[in-house]
Amino acid sequence: MFVETPCIVIDMDKVEHNLKRMDEICKTTGCHLRPHVKTHKIPELAKLQMQYGANGITVAKLSEAEIMASYGINDIFMAYPLIGESRIQRAITLSKNIRFICSTDCYESAVEISRQCSKEGATLELRLEVDTGMHRTGIPYENAVEEAEKIAGLPGISLEGIFTFRGMIYNGKTDLDRKKCGEQEGEMMSALAKRIRDYKIPIQDVSVGSTPTGEFCAAVDGVTEIRPGTYIFQDMMQVNTHACSCTMDDVAAVILSQVVSTCKPEVAVIDCGCKSISTDVALGKFPYDLKGYGTIIGHPELTLGRLSEEHGMLSSDAPIHLQTGEILKIIPNHICPTINLYDHVYLMRNGEIYGRYNVAARGMNY
Repeated sequence: MFVETPCIVIDMDKVEHNLKRMDEICKTTGCHLRPHVKTHKIPELAKLQMQYGANGITVAKLSEAEIMASYGINDIFMAYPLIGESRIQRAITLSKNIRFICSTDCYESAVEISRQCSKEGATLELRLEVDTGMHRTGIPYENAVEEAEKIAGLPGISLEGIFTFRGMIYNGKTDLDRKKCGEQEGEMMSALAKRIRDYKIPIQDVSVGSTPTGEFCAAVDGVTEIRPGTYIFQDMMQVNTHACSCTMDDVAAVILSQVVSTCKPEVAVIDCGCKSISTDVALGKFPYDLKGYGTIIGHPELTLGRLSEEHGMLSSDAPIHLQTGEILKIIPNHICPTINLYDHVYLMRNGEIYGRYNVAARGMNY
């Protein structure tokens, strides 16, 4: 099957290997799996994740949920604050057809959800987001019990659980020890859930974890659910932090890019610029220690260190011996925003490209 470059190719054999490994982790620990589909935004892959043990899926935005629901996925959690009258109305509409769990991180936003649900005669399942160290959205950990108590008393809302995203943080600092990061995240949230239940608030789910920490969070008593995303494909961030013990051989999604210029011995130019690969992760910084905007498979001497919109500049300490028209395989540093740059991805088995999936939720960020 002929493909134009740049494009993304998904090795489905590796995808299934990665899905099986996470399913085994969850079965061993008895923890539910609700993968974050912002990684791929592809309904067919979300359904495959459910075939491999997922109890439901996680999305970042309401529009992603609407797309996934339109493809028949009927258990969705939106791990992003639900605010605004129009979005609350869309959430109510969606909840009439599927199980849709929303989230909030403060009483004030929950009041607005409650008001609109009461007006519509509806009830929305809600989770309270807790900040355990990432310092973005989420009620401060020390205020979470009081906030949960206030939210639980609102009409039109069923406070179903609590959740957090902490990443690789231990005692407030980034740390490469995934085990102690994951265990501390799980223990913090499990202890918080107990304190909330002591106030006679019968929350069910304690949802935590990411691809690097999920396997360790899942083993903590009281954690009911993990939400890894990148594990389906893996990328250089996961390889460099050994998430799920992965190596470059486990990476399922690569960019095919073509060499377009070799007229200078110190640089080769490829057709993969910043419109084709993510640039959101800083280079040379702890904990990922990324040396370029992607890793060229089979060419450790090359560094993709400079990008413009349509050009990627490869450099090396030695003369570069590439040919114009040569096809290179690139592992992105961060696959999630990279996928969102493409209308479709190509599928491969046994080294042969055989089909493609549309990235149906591409650009669904509202």
